[in-house]
Amino acid sequence: MPAESKTVLITGASSGIGEATARRLAGLGHRVLLGARRTDRLAALAGELRAAGASVAHRELDVTSLDSVRAFADAGVAEYGGIDVLINNAGVMPLSPIEDLRITEWEQMIDVNLRGVLHGIAAVLPQMRRQAGGHIVNVSSVAGHRVDPTAAVYSATKFAVAAVSEGLRQESRDIRVTVVSPGFTQSELTHRGGSPEAQGAARTAAEQLAIPASAIADAIAFAIDQPANVDVNELVVRPTAQG
Repeated sequence: MPAESKTVLITGASSGIGEATARRLAGLGHRVLLGARRTDRLAALAGELRAAGASVAHRELDVTSLDSVRAFADAGVAEYGGIDVLINNAGVMPLSPIEDLRITEWEQMIDVNLRGVLHGIAAVLPQMRRQAGGHIVNVSSVAGHRVDPTAAVYSATKFAVAAVSEGLRQESRDIRVTVVSPGFTQSELTHRGGSPEAQGAARTAAEQLAIPASAIADAIAFAIDQPANVDVNELVVRPTAQG
């Protein structure tokens, strides 16, 4: 069990890493507010966790809208009296070669993966400053450390998340900042958009290599549960067999 129960906001909480993290943190006794667009899934997850005795609420969330993210943060303050942790997890990954010119999907990745992270920071930072403490966890990817064919734009957004996170870390003395970079992980990322060939190749690799989303949830829980004067800045979590 954690040394103290914290109020944690999770974006993209309806599936994959977000859902697994919600389960892990709620099970550890943290108070959790779940956000995502698919409210039916959120309601089912929140109901299940509450039935097990957890303190969980949920709210519809579109991270591409600053107003929506601010309302999400306000709901956390209203529900629990403050915000100890924000987990910026929402993300999309429609892989394709640049020459396909899937510009709408490029813009979607920029809006969700980068702008969504910035919206999350903007929504919680004033409250954390008032509290003189807090923790922002940004879920990146190993694609934020290397670039592979068909992943150029996706990688660009994840490299940018790392840059934003490091800048915020250097500017902060009482707010912790952690970047978590998963390798192949069981999720729905390869099931939406992108070129059929690129997404199919990614799904095949994931089927062979992927670790469960709970492995990433455990890494996030580790970072959150460190003492306030210990900031775990970066965690890269790959399958052992991933090259």
